[in-house]
Amino acid sequence: QEGSLCAQHCLNNLLQGEYFSPVELSSIAQQLDEEERMRMAEGGVSSEEYRTFLQQQPSVNMDDSGFFSIQVISNALKVWGLELILFNSPEYQRLGIDPINEKSFICNYKEHWFTVRKLGKQWFNLNSLLMGPELISDTYLALFLAQLQQEGYSIFVVKGDLPDCEADQLLQMIRVQQMQRPKLIGEETAQSRDQRLPRSDTDQAIEVNHPFDGTGMLDEDEENFQRALALSRQEIDMEDEEADLRRAIQLSMQGSRRSEFPDSLPRNVPQSPHTSQTDSLSSEELRKRRQAYFEKQQQQPDRTPNLHDKPTLSSSTPEADPGGDMSEEDMLQAAMNMSLESVRNHLNTEEEK
Repeated sequence: QEGSLCAQHCLNNLLQGEYFSPVELSSIAQQLDEEERMRMAEGGVSSEEYRTFLQQQPSVNMDDSGFFSIQVISNALKVWGLELILFNSPEYQRLGIDPINEKSFICNYKEHWFTVRKLGKQWFNLNSLLMGPELISDTYLALFLAQLQQEGYSIFVVKGDLPDCEADQLLQMIRVQQMQRPKLIGEETAQSRDQRLPRSDTDQAIEVNHPFDGTGMLDEDEENFQRALALSRQEIDMEDEEADLRRAIQLSMQGSRRSEFPDSLPRNVPQSPHTSQTDSLSSEELRKRRQAYFEKQQQQPDRTPNLHDKPTLSSSTPEADPGGDMSEEDMLQAAMNMSLESVRNHLNTEEEK
């Protein structure tokens, strides 16, 4: 539809051809305005009614937006021998004609006009606001017209023989099927504009991370499951690192005790229950002994422990846990130094023997 020339489109859709132009309809409107002015002047050009008529807008049959009155449409159809009758008028209702036995209707609401016409053996809504014709079944036609009346439309029955058209001849031989109702012109334009808008970075990232491959996207429960599984893997990795650290410190402490008392336990004599118990120290005891060692190292600032210093940590040193401030990496390095020193002392003892 171009502008607000819905009356022109209504007439041309009814006749199925470009029979009327805005200029021709404007000429009909001006002719009607002149006839009305002459009738008003018959009562006297100095009468109040005539002056009021002249003070109105330039025309009551058209305006600058392209609207034309029902009088203009009716006069235009008279050229083709067609007549308009109000659908809900008492005269027409007394005839009791079934709507499907008519040929066409013209509908009007405020300043909008459109045609409902029978082409072949099927009815179509030829509203110029739609992207294309809308198929209306015979059983739905009466309901469709009743709905328009409830919405405030004025419906006119077109009486007379319409000119022949190619669409009517074609649809006399075949019947069409419509799977989807045509969209409004404004609705189609809005969707096209949305499709042309650039996608945000977030939308593009979602598409990259979750490409549509025809199998469907993950639902919320599965996404939560995947997230929980990833977190559990991280916790397992952290627990493994912590277990390795405790094992290294425990081995270093055991090696330190053996190096301090090389002759106290014969090599061929089984270890006492106390020794077996120290091999399976709890994590709390390991942490206390590790803390005691580092506190003892801090009490000797002038002496920097190195690979040649003999560790003096005793396995029976009872200390509380004051909460040291050394990092796990420093503690692991100290434990490794103690382990290397224990191995070196053990080798020296074997050489002396």
